[in-house]
Amino acid sequence: MKLRVDRDAFAEAVAWTARALPTRPAVPVLAGIRLELSSDGSTLHLSGFDYEISTRASVEVLSEDPGSALVPGRLLAEIVRNLPSGSVHIDTDGSRLLISGGAARFTLITMPLEDYPTLPGMPGRIGSVSADAFAAAVRQVAPAASRDDTLPMLTGAYLDFTGDTLRVVATDRYRIAVRELWWSPEDQGIDVSALVPARTLSDTVRGLLTRSNVDIALSTSSVGEGVSLSPGEGMIGFENGERRTTTRLIDSEFVKYAAWFPKEFSARAEVAVAPLMEAVKRVALVADRNTPLRLAFSGSEVVLEAGSGEDAQAMEAIGVGYEGDPIRLAFRPDYLMDGLSGMEGDTAHLNFTEPTKPAVFTDAPAKEGEEPSFRYLVQPLRVS
Repeated sequence: MKLRVDRDAFAEAVAWTARALPTRPAVPVLAGIRLELSSDGSTLHLSGFDYEISTRASVEVLSEDPGSALVPGRLLAEIVRNLPSGSVHIDTDGSRLLISGGAARFTLITMPLEDYPTLPGMPGRIGSVSADAFAAAVRQVAPAASRDDTLPMLTGAYLDFTGDTLRVVATDRYRIAVRELWWSPEDQGIDVSALVPARTLSDTVRGLLTRSNVDIALSTSSVGEGVSLSPGEGMIGFENGERRTTTRLIDSEFVKYAAWFPKEFSARAEVAVAPLMEAVKRVALVADRNTPLRLAFSGSEVVLEAGSGEDAQAMEAIGVGYEGDPIRLAFRPDYLMDGLSGMEGDTAHLNFTEPTKPAVFTDAPAKEGEEPSFRYLVQPLRVS
């Protein structure tokens, strides 16, 4: 194999492929990236696989000799990322891969190609969605997913495809984030769902090309009206330009999250997102991760407090638009920040029932018979 490729394009393709490589692979070859030239020598295909997640990317090249090689993926990514701009030359010499860019020269020892597993194929395409909108939805929702692997169901992001509506949902039992967006299905009667590892989904959207579409593929033999797919039945795939990734679904049913949202509220607050986030950051300086940050709403202001007794203390008040009787609640500071960070506009709408019952944050006021596109339910902490 002998080729020349643009450094920037190659670096992006390598980074996309290497992002899902395991740090402690079950077998050594799974730490590798497979490089393979197309039959006409115009395209270099890169692939990575750990039996759960597969990643593939392609980049245009100028080649002289065909061939393929398997090299340590993370090391290749670091090398290419630090090469000077311009062309990168790649050449194989027996069991070595030679990489040069500018005055820099590197030699990597290749890994046995015959031991590398065959990558899974892409499932059947079920529709497409705007890459920008999908990435924004995942960024809003993914922080609410649990990081505790003892309950795999809670580590996932639930994708619910119903007609031309896609809902992205995540929960760790103490909060629920829901984002609803439009997508273009292959079949308007579609009714399927998938529970995708939230960390994998977050990594995927970070590498999407802006101002483009993402094709979504799901392993089901027939998708149509009245047909549903349970979350554990296989694999989901995402294709964006020359980049593709697949991952196994989490084999579990997702919680019935809709029933957790209150139907009515006794108090509402409208507050500018940026000032509230800055106030939360300042007051939380005296609070540990699990120490409650208290908010007291009354009149036209909210008072934020943290700390008590002989501990360090902080207090700050900011103006809000508030309707309802005075109410005092307490939240984990990081849960507050995750909810506020998900707001797309400059204003957050905070809806309350009781100090010990779930509060719901939205980026738009609720309308009769219509839910805002983003909802964030968070359970207050009990404080004396």
